[in-house]
Amino acid sequence: MSPAYGRLTVEELQQKRESGAALRLIDVREPSEHALTRIEGSELRPLGAILSWHRELPSPTEEIVLYCHHGMRSERACQILAAQGFTNVHNLAGGIDAWSCSIDPRVPRY
Repeated sequence: MSPAYGRLTVEELQQKRESGAALRLIDVREPSEHALTRIEGSELRPLGAILSWHRELPSPTEEIVLYCHHGMRSERACQILAAQGFTNVHNLAGGIDAWSCSIDPRVPRY
């Protein structure tokens, strides 16, 4: 059985943020993509370096939401973190593109 992780829609993430939920929002895209556009309050942690940076996360039970452009790289990041024992990890369905389309049109699409 594979380790489990969750999935959040952009609407669910927005509700959590509006309610003041404590969560860590991690952008797993490349630095050039993050420089182009990002979800406010997110931190850049590229997928290619995940086996290094996951050790810097303070708690395997902290709520973490991962995103990328459309959701494929962040899904892979969720799989990796779950396999490393993280128990409260979520993939943002549709990534930053869905966020821009449905939540914040000020976030540029690319």
